[in-house]
Amino acid sequence: MMALDREAGRVAIIGGAGFIGCNLAESFLCDGWRVTVIDTLARPGVEANLAWLIDRHGPMVEHRAVDVRDARGLAAALRDADAVFHFAAQVAVTTSLVDPVADFEVNAAGTLNVLEAVRALDRRVPVVFSSTNKVYGGLEDVLFASDGERWLPENEDLRTHGIPETRNLDFCTPYGCSKGVADQYVLDYAKSYDLPTAVLRMSCIYGPRQFGTEDQGWLAHFLIRALRGEAITIYGDGHQVRDVLHVADAVKAYRLVLDRIDAVAGQAFNLGGGPRNAVSLRQVLDDIGRRLDREPELHFDDWRKGDQVWFVADTRRLTQAAGWHASVHWREGLMDLARWLESWTAADALGLPVGDRPLDTRRVMA
Repeated sequence: MMALDREAGRVAIIGGAGFIGCNLAESFLCDGWRVTVIDTLARPGVEANLAWLIDRHGPMVEHRAVDVRDARGLAAALRDADAVFHFAAQVAVTTSLVDPVADFEVNAAGTLNVLEAVRALDRRVPVVFSSTNKVYGGLEDVLFASDGERWLPENEDLRTHGIPETRNLDFCTPYGCSKGVADQYVLDYAKSYDLPTAVLRMSCIYGPRQFGTEDQGWLAHFLIRALRGEAITIYGDGHQVRDVLHVADAVKAYRLVLDRIDAVAGQAFNLGGGPRNAVSLRQVLDDIGRRLDREPELHFDDWRKGDQVWFVADTRRLTQAAGWHASVHWREGLMDLARWLESWTAADALGLPVGDRPLDTRRVMA
């Protein structure tokens, strides 16, 4: 197993001011690591995440405003890294359809820049890459049936366990293609160059410090709109199913993969809530309505291109390889996110009424 000295260690998190990145950074910082946050702060709201990290950890946090398309700047920013996590991306399917060239430059070429910067170092530095379940495509070959509340696959094994990593890749939409290309490059650099790399193909991650939008971070987006008393647009029938995962469980997965990087190098793992946390959009909206004691206003529109009717990740490979499992149930996690939105983003970003203090993410992870 690769030995990493946390007392002198430095973790570089590309996209480290983003939702998952800043939660991962907080976890490492609390354990005594130094963290380089590489982030252009282009996504609205993430500057608050960086300020939060600096306020809590001061000089242990170094910020580099470097774009992944800047190969030279990226190489300089990663020079002292002992481990690299790569989250920076163009994250919206809709945006990729409007500007596929920019999507490719950030997601595919940008990831290649990361790999080349690490390959140029004089030591073996782990790279853990954030991929997506979109690499499996729209699952058009899977037969689905509705139980009146949600879509489910007719295949019993898929209903029980979810989509495994052994499923053929089927890139769909420019976003799926660019992330899929990056996914495969990261895996190949373990084979071709003996870099200790691994890939996590994520489902819907949610939790504190997420500034969700209609295009990305849908669960937080639903809550934000509902707390504001604004209408929520549903694309499709609302019965589509996702396996949602609290960010505390996601952070735990990334850290376990790093701890076992020699054993898991060159492998891809699904990361999601699994069947236990598989919910339809309607179920989430019903739960939000009960919490707020009012039903959110809904508008319906056509299905969007590349939107999966159902996706649930089979995470047994990650459990077997790293001992990981999801511990936060989606209802508990939804309440945690609602409390954070009410207490933190209200005054500064969202104009929401301030509520109770949020649940401590570190306690959830314990």
